[in-house]
Amino acid sequence: MTNPDLHLDIRDEVAIVRLTRGAKRNALSDGLILALRDTFEKLPGTVRAAVIDGEGPHFCAGLDLSELKERDAGQGMQHSRLWHGALDLIQHGPVPVIAALHGAVVGGGLELASACHIRVADRSTFYALPEGSRGIFVGGGGSVRIPKLIGVARMTDMMMTGRVYNAEDGERANFAQYLVDEGTAFDKAFELAQRVATNAPLTNYALMHALPRIAEQSADHGFFTEALISGITQAAPEAKQRVRDFLEAAAPR
Repeated sequence: MTNPDLHLDIRDEVAIVRLTRGAKRNALSDGLILALRDTFEKLPGTVRAAVIDGEGPHFCAGLDLSELKERDAGQGMQHSRLWHGALDLIQHGPVPVIAALHGAVVGGGLELASACHIRVADRSTFYALPEGSRGIFVGGGGSVRIPKLIGVARMTDMMMTGRVYNAEDGERANFAQYLVDEGTAFDKAFELAQRVATNAPLTNYALMHALPRIAEQSADHGFFTEALISGITQAAPEAKQRVRDFLEAAAPR
């Protein structure tokens, strides 16, 4: 499907997925969520990394509240599951995804950012979860993903009190792994995506799909899963060639 609120640009092996609802602070409508889902579901096989960016001064101000309708419990659950499916295709999709954060990263925008694997924030970035003050609860996977970044206590505080984190405090709290000068988040994210794209695809796949699961397993199960994934990745022809290239370059002449 096509959507005027989302633009896809492919530069060599990097897909740039840009939210283009700048006039609405890139608020996430149902149509935009479906477009994100379809985009990541149908990325060309040549793409090996992606960047998510937002047009204008804000990354994403969250759920488009103008679409919030009277729903019964079943409809509300189905709407939440729609978001889960879309954002899961980012977190557990075909390629690593780097978010270029600036301005508002609020509500559903923070849920979207938390589904990415690496987050780069510039100094204009701020983070908030205003759902608590609006009488609602996160529904796009935030209660699962965000505490894994910042902890349950911090998320509880944000939703109960409306606390807003600025870029510097947000980096210390682990919202983002990189903090850069204002206006340079996309450049840094694209640079990182280019670097990530040079990795062996199977290694990137293991980092995206296996590592988070291993981290949640018991130690015994985690060690066994690690051994399996380690064996699989090092047996790949590309891995063998990379090791040979390294050894030949390091060998004395």
